[in-house]
Amino acid sequence: QVQLVESGGGLVQAGGSLRLSCAASGHTFSSLYMGWFRQTPGKVREFVAAINLSGSNTYWTNSIEGRFTISRDNAKSTVYLQMNSLKPEDTAVYYCAAAHGWGDYTNREMYDYWGQGTQVTVSS
Repeated sequence: QVQLVESGGGLVQAGGSLRLSCAASGHTFSSLYMGWFRQTPGKVREFVAAINLSGSNTYWTNSIEGRFTISRDNAKSTVYLQMNSLKPEDTAVYYCAAAHGWGDYTNREMYDYWGQGTQVTVSS
C-alpha cells in the first residue's frame, strides 16, 4: 500500500512562492507516475501537474503554466511542486497522487493513491 504525505503548504502573499513536497512510501517510487491536484470548497478536484517515471516529461494545466514546476527525486521518493508568482486564485488544498499506470493524467481516475492534502492560502 502506497502512502503519500504532503508538506510545505501555508499562507503566502500574492507574488510569493511555496514549494510543496510529497513523500511516498510502501512501493518502489521510481515505478509510480505522480501528479498534483487541487481543490477548493464546493468544486471538483482539478489537475495541476504530472510527471513521468524518470522526471524527463512534465505536464501541467494552462492556468499554472510558467509559474509552477513539478519535479521528482527518485532517490528520496519525493515529488515536488515549486509554485512561484502565486495568485489568490491558487488558494486551495493541494493533493499529491500516485499511479501505477499511465493514461489521461488529468483524470483523477488514473491515480491509485492520494495524500491527505496540504492547504495553500494566497492573500491579496
